[in-house]
Amino acid sequence: MTEPSLHVVSPTAPHQQVPPRLPPGQYNLFTGELEPLPIDIPDPQEPGEVRVDEGITLVKTADSSQLVLSGYGLFLRKKSERLLIKKGDNLVYQFPFFRLTEVVLASRGIALSSDLIEELCERGVRISFLDSRGQPYALLSSPMLTATVQARRAQLLAFHDHRGLAFAKAVVTGKIANQERLLRYFGKYLKKADPERFLAIEQAARALKAQRARVAAVTGHHIDEARAVLMGIEGVAGRLYWDGVRAIIAERIEFFGREHRGATDAVNALLNYGYGILYSQVWGAVLNAGLEPFAGFLHVDRPGKPSLVLDLVEEFRQPVVDRAVIAHVNLGEEVKLVQGMLDTETRRTIVDRVMERLLSTETYQGKRYQVRSIIQLQARRLAAFLRGEGEYKAFAFKW
Repeated sequence: MTEPSLHVVSPTAPHQQVPPRLPPGQYNLFTGELEPLPIDIPDPQEPGEVRVDEGITLVKTADSSQLVLSGYGLFLRKKSERLLIKKGDNLVYQFPFFRLTEVVLASRGIALSSDLIEELCERGVRISFLDSRGQPYALLSSPMLTATVQARRAQLLAFHDHRGLAFAKAVVTGKIANQERLLRYFGKYLKKADPERFLAIEQAARALKAQRARVAAVTGHHIDEARAVLMGIEGVAGRLYWDGVRAIIAERIEFFGREHRGATDAVNALLNYGYGILYSQVWGAVLNAGLEPFAGFLHVDRPGKPSLVLDLVEEFRQPVVDRAVIAHVNLGEEVKLVQGMLDTETRRTIVDRVMERLLSTETYQGKRYQVRSIIQLQARRLAAFLRGEGEYKAFAFKW
Protein backbone atom coordinates (compact mmCIF):
# COMPACT_ATOMS: atom_id res chain seq x y z
CA MET A 1 0.00 0.00 0.00
CA THR A 2 1.56 3.25 -1.07
CA GLU A 3 1.66 6.36 1.10
CA PRO A 4 -0.63 9.17 -0.06
CA SER A 5 1.34 11.88 -1.75
CA LEU A 6 1.29 15.49 -0.53
CA HIS A 7 1.06 18.04 -3.30
CA VAL A 8 2.39 21.49 -2.29
CA VAL A 9 1.14 24.45 -4.32
CA SER A 10 3.57 27.34 -4.42
CA PRO A 11 1.82 30.68 -3.80
CA THR A 12 4.18 32.27 -6.28
CA ALA A 13 3.29 29.97 -9.17
CA PRO A 14 1.86 32.18 -11.94
CA HIS A 15 -0.61 29.57 -13.21
CA GLN A 16 -2.10 28.58 -9.86
CA GLN A 17 -4.07 30.45 -7.23
CA VAL A 18 -4.19 29.73 -3.52
CA PRO A 19 -7.83 29.11 -2.56
CA PRO A 20 -9.23 31.72 -0.15
CA ARG A 21 -9.07 30.80 3.53
CA LEU A 22 -12.52 29.84 4.73
CA PRO A 23 -13.82 30.87 8.13
CA PRO A 24 -14.20 28.07 10.68
CA GLY A 25 -17.55 26.31 10.44
CA GLN A 26 -19.58 23.28 11.37
CA TYR A 27 -22.44 21.38 9.70
CA ASN A 28 -25.90 21.83 11.16
CA LEU A 29 -27.23 18.33 11.90
CA PHE A 30 -30.80 19.36 11.11
CA THR A 31 -30.33 21.43 7.94
CA GLY A 32 -27.13 19.86 6.63
CA GLU A 33 -25.76 23.33 5.89
CA LEU A 34 -22.36 24.65 6.86
CA GLU A 35 -22.67 27.32 9.55
CA PRO A 36 -19.80 29.62 10.52
CA LEU A 37 -18.28 29.39 13.98
CA PRO A 38 -17.41 32.61 15.78
CA ILE A 39 -13.68 33.32 15.85
CA ASP A 40 -12.31 33.32 19.40
CA ILE A 41 -10.30 36.51 19.91
CA PRO A 42 -7.40 35.84 22.29
CA ASP A 43 -6.21 38.42 24.79
CA PRO A 44 -3.36 40.53 23.31
CA GLN A 45 0.02 39.69 24.81
CA GLU A 46 1.04 43.32 25.31
CA PRO A 47 -0.94 46.45 26.26
CA GLY A 48 -2.19 48.32 23.22
CA GLU A 49 -4.93 48.32 20.63
CA VAL A 50 -5.97 45.47 18.34
CA ARG A 51 -8.34 46.24 15.47
CA VAL A 52 -10.34 43.05 15.16
CA ASP A 53 -12.54 44.14 12.26
CA GLU A 54 -14.15 47.24 10.83
CA GLY A 55 -15.79 48.90 13.82
CA ILE A 56 -14.54 46.32 16.36
CA THR A 57 -11.50 47.21 18.46
CA LEU A 58 -9.99 45.55 21.52
CA VAL A 59 -7.93 47.79 23.80
CA LYS A 60 -5.60 45.90 26.14
CA THR A 61 -4.65 47.47 29.47
CA ALA A 62 -2.30 46.16 32.14
CA ASP A 63 -4.81 43.69 33.56
CA SER A 64 -7.87 43.59 31.31
CA SER A 65 -9.40 44.75 28.03
CA GLN A 66 -11.93 47.25 26.73
CA LEU A 67 -14.11 46.31 23.75
CA VAL A 68 -15.07 49.25 21.50
CA LEU A 69 -17.83 48.70 18.92
CA SER A 70 -19.26 50.91 16.18
CA GLY A 71 -21.27 50.32 13.02
CA TYR A 72 -24.87 49.52 12.11
CA GLY A 73 -26.07 45.95 12.27
CA LEU A 74 -23.95 44.57 15.11
CA PHE A 75 -25.76 42.35 17.59
CA LEU A 76 -24.23 41.26 20.90
CA ARG A 77 -25.38 38.29 22.95
CA LYS A 78 -24.21 35.87 25.59
CA LYS A 79 -23.22 32.24 25.13
CA SER A 80 -21.78 30.36 28.09
CA GLU A 81 -18.70 32.31 29.28
CA ARG A 82 -18.37 34.47 26.17
CA LEU A 83 -19.69 37.61 24.54
CA LEU A 84 -20.64 36.87 20.93
CA ILE A 85 -20.85 39.42 18.12
CA LYS A 86 -23.20 38.90 15.22
CA LYS A 87 -22.48 40.86 12.04
CA GLY A 88 -25.27 40.67 9.51
CA ASP A 89 -26.54 37.09 9.52
CA ASN A 90 -23.36 35.53 10.89
CA LEU A 91 -21.86 35.12 14.34
CA VAL A 92 -18.31 36.23 13.72
CA TYR A 93 -16.39 36.92 16.96
CA GLN A 94 -16.43 35.89 20.58
CA PHE A 95 -14.68 37.37 23.62
CA PRO A 96 -14.24 35.67 27.02
CA PHE A 97 -16.07 37.63 29.73
CA PHE A 98 -13.27 37.40 32.26
CA ARG A 99 -10.97 39.47 30.03
CA LEU A 100 -13.33 42.45 29.76
CA THR A 101 -13.76 45.43 32.08
CA GLU A 102 -15.78 47.64 29.74
CA VAL A 103 -17.85 47.39 26.55
CA VAL A 104 -18.21 50.68 24.66
CA LEU A 105 -20.99 51.13 22.09
CA ALA A 106 -19.71 54.04 20.02
CA SER A 107 -22.41 54.39 17.37
CA ARG A 108 -26.09 53.88 16.65
CA GLY A 109 -27.50 50.66 15.22
CA ILE A 110 -26.00 48.25 17.77
CA ALA A 111 -28.27 45.81 19.61
CA LEU A 112 -27.60 43.60 22.63
CA SER A 113 -29.58 41.00 24.52
CA SER A 114 -30.94 41.40 28.03
CA ASP A 115 -29.14 38.19 29.04
CA LEU A 116 -25.84 39.80 28.04
CA ILE A 117 -26.61 42.98 29.99
CA GLU A 118 -27.37 40.93 33.11
CA GLU A 119 -24.15 38.91 32.73
CA LEU A 120 -21.96 41.97 32.25
CA CYS A 121 -23.50 43.75 35.25
CA GLU A 122 -23.01 40.70 37.46
CA ARG A 123 -19.36 40.56 36.45
CA GLY A 124 -18.78 44.26 37.04
CA VAL A 125 -18.24 45.04 33.35
CA ARG A 126 -19.47 48.53 32.48
CA ILE A 127 -21.44 49.21 29.29
CA SER A 128 -20.83 52.73 27.98
CA PHE A 129 -22.89 54.39 25.23
CA LEU A 130 -21.43 57.22 23.12
CA ASP A 131 -23.24 59.38 20.58
CA SER A 132 -21.89 60.37 17.16
CA ARG A 133 -19.80 63.14 18.77
CA GLY A 134 -18.21 60.76 21.25
CA GLN A 135 -20.26 62.16 24.14
CA PRO A 136 -21.44 59.60 26.70
CA TYR A 137 -25.22 59.55 27.07
CA ALA A 138 -25.63 56.39 29.17
CA LEU A 139 -23.60 54.06 31.34
CA LEU A 140 -24.88 50.72 32.63
CA SER A 141 -23.44 49.03 35.71
CA SER A 142 -24.75 47.03 38.62
CA PRO A 143 -26.00 49.16 41.54
CA MET A 144 -24.53 46.58 43.92
CA LEU A 145 -20.96 47.29 42.79
CA THR A 146 -21.01 50.69 44.49
CA ALA A 147 -23.15 49.76 47.46
CA THR A 148 -20.72 51.25 50.02
CA VAL A 149 -22.36 54.27 51.64
CA GLN A 150 -19.49 55.72 53.69
CA ALA A 151 -17.87 57.52 50.76
CA ARG A 152 -21.17 59.04 49.60
CA ARG A 153 -22.06 60.26 53.09
CA ALA A 154 -18.64 61.83 53.50
CA GLN A 155 -18.89 63.39 50.04
CA LEU A 156 -22.19 65.13 50.83
CA LEU A 157 -20.95 66.38 54.21
CA ALA A 158 -17.71 67.68 52.65
CA PHE A 159 -19.68 70.21 50.62
CA HIS A 160 -20.22 72.21 53.81
CA ASP A 161 -16.68 72.13 55.25
CA HIS A 162 -13.03 72.63 54.36
CA ARG A 163 -12.74 69.35 52.41
CA GLY A 164 -14.86 70.54 49.49
CA LEU A 165 -12.84 73.75 49.20
CA ALA A 166 -9.52 71.89 49.48
CA PHE A 167 -10.51 69.53 46.67
CA ALA A 168 -11.70 72.38 44.43
CA LYS A 169 -8.42 74.26 44.99
CA ALA A 170 -6.45 71.12 44.14
CA VAL A 171 -8.43 70.68 40.91
CA VAL A 172 -7.80 74.26 39.74
CA THR A 173 -4.12 74.09 40.73
CA GLY A 174 -3.65 70.80 38.89
CA LYS A 175 -5.47 71.97 35.78
CA ILE A 176 -3.41 75.17 35.48
CA ALA A 177 -0.19 73.23 36.13
CA ASN A 178 -1.02 70.86 33.28
CA GLN A 179 -1.94 73.77 31.00
CA GLU A 180 1.42 75.39 31.66
CA ARG A 181 3.31 72.14 31.14
CA LEU A 182 1.55 71.29 27.89
CA LEU A 183 2.40 74.70 26.43
CA ARG A 184 6.05 74.23 27.41
CA TYR A 185 6.02 70.68 26.00
CA PHE A 186 4.97 71.81 22.52
CA GLY A 187 6.77 75.16 22.74
CA LYS A 188 10.21 73.60 23.14
CA TYR A 189 10.07 72.35 19.55
CA LEU A 190 9.70 75.94 18.32
CA LYS A 191 12.59 77.45 20.28
CA LYS A 192 14.95 77.32 17.30
CA ALA A 193 12.48 76.86 14.44
CA ASP A 194 10.31 79.91 15.27
CA PRO A 195 11.69 82.06 18.14
CA GLU A 196 8.83 84.58 17.91
CA ARG A 197 6.13 81.97 18.42
CA PHE A 198 8.22 80.30 21.12
CA LEU A 199 8.40 83.59 23.02
CA ALA A 200 4.61 84.03 22.85
CA ILE A 201 4.08 80.50 24.17
CA GLU A 202 6.67 80.97 26.92
CA GLN A 203 5.01 84.20 28.03
CA ALA A 204 1.65 82.43 28.25
CA ALA A 205 3.23 79.63 30.29
CA ARG A 206 4.79 82.10 32.74
CA ALA A 207 1.47 83.92 33.11
CA LEU A 208 -0.23 80.58 33.86
CA LYS A 209 2.32 79.88 36.58
CA ALA A 210 1.41 83.21 38.19
CA GLN A 211 -2.30 82.34 38.08
CA ARG A 212 -1.57 78.99 39.71
CA ALA A 213 0.14 80.78 42.60
CA ARG A 214 -3.03 82.79 43.20
CA VAL A 215 -5.01 79.64 44.04
CA ALA A 216 -3.07 79.02 47.25
CA ALA A 217 -4.22 82.39 48.64
CA VAL A 218 -7.93 81.57 48.24
CA THR A 219 -9.59 81.12 51.64
CA GLY A 220 -13.01 80.22 53.02
CA HIS A 221 -14.84 77.83 55.30
CA HIS A 222 -16.50 75.92 52.45
CA ILE A 223 -16.63 75.89 48.66
CA ASP A 224 -19.59 78.26 48.31
CA GLU A 225 -17.50 81.06 49.86
CA ALA A 226 -14.67 80.66 47.35
CA ARG A 227 -16.14 79.20 44.14
CA ALA A 228 -16.50 82.56 42.37
CA VAL A 229 -12.86 83.45 43.03
CA LEU A 230 -11.63 80.02 41.90
CA MET A 231 -13.73 80.13 38.73
CA GLY A 232 -12.39 83.62 38.02
CA ILE A 233 -8.80 82.37 38.24
CA GLU A 234 -9.66 79.37 36.09
CA GLY A 235 -11.27 81.67 33.50
CA VAL A 236 -8.19 83.89 33.23
CA ALA A 237 -5.97 80.82 32.98
CA GLY A 238 -8.19 79.39 30.26
CA ARG A 239 -7.85 82.49 28.08
CA LEU A 240 -4.05 82.45 28.48
CA TYR A 241 -3.87 78.75 27.72
CA TRP A 242 -5.97 78.80 24.57
CA ASP A 243 -4.00 81.81 23.30
CA GLY A 244 -0.90 79.65 23.74
CA VAL A 245 -2.52 76.71 21.94
CA ARG A 246 -3.48 79.00 19.08
CA ALA A 247 0.17 80.06 18.77
CA ILE A 248 1.30 76.41 18.69
CA ILE A 249 -1.04 75.36 15.85
CA ALA A 250 -1.18 78.69 14.01
CA GLU A 251 0.82 77.41 11.02
CA ARG A 252 -1.41 74.37 10.60
CA ILE A 253 -5.04 75.35 11.10
CA GLU A 254 -7.30 78.29 11.89
CA PHE A 255 -8.38 78.40 15.53
CA PHE A 256 -10.13 81.37 17.13
CA GLY A 257 -10.56 79.97 20.64
CA ARG A 258 -12.38 77.43 22.72
CA GLU A 259 -16.06 76.74 22.03
CA HIS A 260 -18.04 74.07 23.83
CA ARG A 261 -21.51 73.38 22.47
CA GLY A 262 -22.38 73.91 18.86
CA ALA A 263 -18.76 74.25 17.71
CA THR A 264 -18.39 73.90 13.94
CA ASP A 265 -14.62 74.41 13.51
CA ALA A 266 -12.23 71.49 13.26
CA VAL A 267 -10.18 72.03 16.44
CA ASN A 268 -13.18 72.43 18.75
CA ALA A 269 -14.91 69.47 17.11
CA LEU A 270 -11.82 67.33 17.83
CA LEU A 271 -11.62 68.57 21.42
CA ASN A 272 -15.31 68.00 22.14
CA TYR A 273 -15.18 64.49 20.72
CA GLY A 274 -12.05 63.64 22.70
CA TYR A 275 -13.52 65.02 25.92
CA GLY A 276 -16.52 62.75 25.43
CA ILE A 277 -14.24 59.72 25.55
CA LEU A 278 -12.52 61.10 28.65
CA TYR A 279 -15.86 61.77 30.40
CA SER A 280 -16.77 58.10 30.00
CA GLN A 281 -13.49 56.99 31.60
CA VAL A 282 -13.81 59.39 34.54
CA TRP A 283 -17.49 58.63 35.09
CA GLY A 284 -16.73 54.92 35.39
CA ALA A 285 -13.88 55.63 37.83
CA VAL A 286 -16.14 57.79 40.01
CA LEU A 287 -18.75 55.01 40.19
CA ASN A 288 -16.13 52.37 40.96
CA ALA A 289 -14.83 54.51 43.84
CA GLY A 290 -18.30 54.58 45.41
CA LEU A 291 -18.81 58.32 44.83
CA GLU A 292 -21.89 60.23 43.65
CA PRO A 293 -21.26 61.57 40.10
CA PHE A 294 -23.82 64.39 40.45
CA ALA A 295 -22.49 65.93 43.70
CA GLY A 296 -19.45 68.01 42.76
CA PHE A 297 -17.64 70.91 44.37
CA LEU A 298 -16.05 73.25 41.82
CA HIS A 299 -18.87 72.81 39.31
CA VAL A 300 -22.29 73.77 40.61
CA ASP A 301 -25.10 71.23 40.86
CA ARG A 302 -27.69 71.26 38.09
CA PRO A 303 -30.23 68.64 37.01
CA GLY A 304 -28.58 66.12 34.71
CA LYS A 305 -25.11 67.60 35.21
CA PRO A 306 -22.50 65.15 36.60
CA SER A 307 -20.62 67.86 38.47
CA LEU A 308 -18.16 65.59 40.29
CA VAL A 309 -17.24 63.92 36.97
CA LEU A 310 -16.62 67.39 35.51
CA ASP A 311 -14.47 68.27 38.53
CA LEU A 312 -12.25 65.22 38.16
CA VAL A 313 -12.05 65.54 34.36
CA GLU A 314 -10.26 68.91 34.68
CA GLU A 315 -6.88 67.49 35.67
CA PHE A 316 -6.85 65.04 32.75
CA ARG A 317 -7.94 67.26 29.86
CA GLN A 318 -4.44 68.42 28.90
CA PRO A 319 -2.41 65.19 29.23
CA VAL A 320 -5.08 63.04 27.55
CA VAL A 321 -7.17 65.00 25.03
CA ASP A 322 -5.47 68.35 24.37
CA ARG A 323 -2.11 66.72 23.78
CA ALA A 324 -3.65 64.20 21.38
CA VAL A 325 -5.53 66.89 19.41
CA ILE A 326 -2.58 69.29 19.17
CA ALA A 327 -0.31 66.45 17.98
CA HIS A 328 -2.93 65.43 15.40
CA VAL A 329 -3.09 68.98 14.03
CA ASN A 330 0.68 69.56 14.12
CA LEU A 331 1.29 66.38 12.13
CA GLY A 332 -0.89 67.82 9.39
CA GLU A 333 -3.39 64.97 9.54
CA GLU A 334 -6.66 65.65 7.77
CA VAL A 335 -9.77 66.69 9.67
CA LYS A 336 -13.02 66.27 7.74
CA LEU A 337 -16.29 67.82 8.85
CA VAL A 338 -19.68 66.81 7.47
CA GLN A 339 -22.43 69.30 8.38
CA GLY A 340 -20.31 70.58 11.26
CA MET A 341 -19.51 67.10 12.61
CA LEU A 342 -16.40 64.95 12.31
CA ASP A 343 -16.64 62.29 9.62
CA THR A 344 -16.21 58.59 10.43
CA GLU A 345 -12.53 58.34 9.54
CA THR A 346 -11.58 61.43 11.55
CA ARG A 347 -13.53 60.16 14.56
CA ARG A 348 -11.75 56.83 14.33
CA THR A 349 -8.37 58.56 14.16
CA ILE A 350 -8.98 60.79 17.17
CA VAL A 351 -10.31 57.84 19.19
CA ASP A 352 -7.05 56.02 18.42
CA ARG A 353 -4.97 59.00 19.55
CA VAL A 354 -6.93 59.54 22.77
CA MET A 355 -6.73 55.83 23.59
CA GLU A 356 -2.97 55.95 22.99
CA ARG A 357 -2.74 58.67 25.62
CA LEU A 358 -4.93 56.71 28.05
CA LEU A 359 -2.68 53.68 27.60
CA SER A 360 0.58 55.65 27.87
CA THR A 361 2.42 55.60 31.19
CA GLU A 362 3.11 58.46 33.60
CA THR A 363 4.77 58.67 36.99
CA TYR A 364 2.27 58.58 39.85
CA GLN A 365 3.36 58.47 43.49
CA GLY A 366 6.81 57.26 42.46
CA LYS A 367 5.67 54.47 40.13
CA ARG A 368 4.77 54.17 36.44
CA TYR A 369 1.10 53.60 35.65
CA GLN A 370 -1.07 53.84 32.57
CA VAL A 371 -3.01 57.12 32.55
CA ARG A 372 -6.23 55.11 32.48
CA SER A 373 -5.21 53.43 35.74
CA ILE A 374 -4.23 56.80 37.24
CA ILE A 375 -7.79 58.03 36.65
CA GLN A 376 -9.05 55.10 38.71
CA LEU A 377 -6.44 55.72 41.41
CA GLN A 378 -7.33 59.42 41.61
CA ALA A 379 -11.02 58.65 42.09
CA ARG A 380 -10.17 56.27 44.94
CA ARG A 381 -7.78 58.83 46.39
CA LEU A 382 -10.59 61.39 46.37
CA ALA A 383 -12.93 58.96 48.15
CA ALA A 384 -10.30 58.33 50.81
CA PHE A 385 -9.67 62.08 51.26
CA LEU A 386 -13.39 62.77 51.70
CA ARG A 387 -13.49 60.06 54.35
CA GLY A 388 -10.69 61.88 56.18
CA GLU A 389 -7.85 59.62 55.04
CA GLY A 390 -4.84 61.56 53.76
CA GLU A 391 -4.81 64.55 51.40
CA TYR A 392 -5.84 65.06 47.81
CA LYS A 393 -3.37 66.19 45.16
CA ALA A 394 -4.33 66.60 41.52
CA PHE A 395 -2.50 64.60 38.88
CA ALA A 396 0.19 66.60 37.08
CA PHE A 397 2.02 65.00 34.14
CA LYS A 398 5.76 65.34 33.51
CA TRP A 399 6.64 67.33 30.41
